[in-house]
Amino acid sequence: MSERWARSILATYRWAGAAAYPLVGGYIVWRVGKGKEDPTRRHERYGRASVPRPEGPLIWIHAASVGETVAVIGLIESILASGINIVLTTGTVTSAAVASERLDKRVIHQYVPLDLKPAVSRFLNHWRPDLAIMAESEIWPMTILELGARRVPQVLVNGRMSDRSFARWSRRPLLAEALFENLAHVVAQSELDGERFRSLGARPVTVSGNLKVDTPLPPVDDAALAMLRQAIGGRKVWAAVSTHEGEEEIAADIHLMLRRRHPDILTIIVPRHPDRAGELKNALAARGLNVALRAGNEPISPRTDIFLGNTIGEIGLYLRLTEVAFVGRSMTGEGGQNPLEPAMLETAVLSGPNVQNFRDAYGRLIGCGGAKLVQDKNMLAGAVDLLLRDNLTRRKMIAAGKAAVAEMSGALTHTLAALEPFIHPLIVKCRLRGGTGGQG
Repeated sequence: MSERWARSILATYRWAGAAAYPLVGGYIVWRVGKGKEDPTRRHERYGRASVPRPEGPLIWIHAASVGETVAVIGLIESILASGINIVLTTGTVTSAAVASERLDKRVIHQYVPLDLKPAVSRFLNHWRPDLAIMAESEIWPMTILELGARRVPQVLVNGRMSDRSFARWSRRPLLAEALFENLAHVVAQSELDGERFRSLGARPVTVSGNLKVDTPLPPVDDAALAMLRQAIGGRKVWAAVSTHEGEEEIAADIHLMLRRRHPDILTIIVPRHPDRAGELKNALAARGLNVALRAGNEPISPRTDIFLGNTIGEIGLYLRLTEVAFVGRSMTGEGGQNPLEPAMLETAVLSGPNVQNFRDAYGRLIGCGGAKLVQDKNMLAGAVDLLLRDNLTRRKMIAAGKAAVAEMSGALTHTLAALEPFIHPLIVKCRLRGGTGGQG
């Protein structure tokens, strides 16, 4: 593929999006029906703003889902302190709820526009961002091209390039280069991620570490925590968090296996998608398990087998109820989920073998002894049993995990240093205007 041909493909993609735009209404309606879109705000997905643009410099920050949103909270806090307005976009209902809870009205939240020319253009015409910051692996061709055409600097922070994405882009290197050359800077999570972005044509690329290490501890309602701890009492507790389809059944199997040795055991299951809780409760109840739903305020009694965490933004509550946590999307799913929050909240971390998307974080935790990978259900059951029985082993893992997280800190400082050439002129512009910016 020639360079000219690669640019022609991107140009075709750009205008094909305009032709496809009238056809996406049915798709959005389908997502609304599945609970994946906010029906009162679906117009935002077409780039239509809900509120006026504030005066002065404005930065657009995009975080796809809950994990990316949590990762950029510290970065957002630092930018807000400088007096610059922020419009934060996310792509899911759950991430919107987390943004509302953690940031309140200090930022303007909008749902990210569809990556089609009419939607992106309408969004950019209204917000006119002075800088665009994208988190982790958000590579949307139309958005990148439209920002590039308007000469808006684009920076990818906490950049991550999965094995699958790298293989896909590597088969089209000139196409990747024609797209990634629009990025003014890539701040990668790890050396491997950085090298992948460089090989695909991104310049410059620096490595910061993982922003998720430098986030505040997940919040908790102290009254709710005290009430649940009292209800649980001295029972043995373990948790399976961020689980995907099939992993809840594995957790239930393990509960039944371990109940022979720990008759009072309580298993906490926190599915990655809380909207699955109804069907999960029915499936678990059909196996003779007594299930209490958090969202239904169903009390934990001595007969409760499974505490099903079907609420948004309460991972800090669930992890504070246990010292042993299995992190999902790693046994029946692919890629893994973030193990840093469990380690930060003093749990011994267990995971299946499929953790490619968090390779660096798991490598650090495993190297320090703060996490362990298991190959299957039986190995996971054995690991949970050991950690519940052996206080010394469990405490060593918890201490090692905390130490590993401490060693990984500093990503926010490195990221802010990389962003300084882009943000400093906006701070100067704010001061010249005599305003303080911000949303609160």
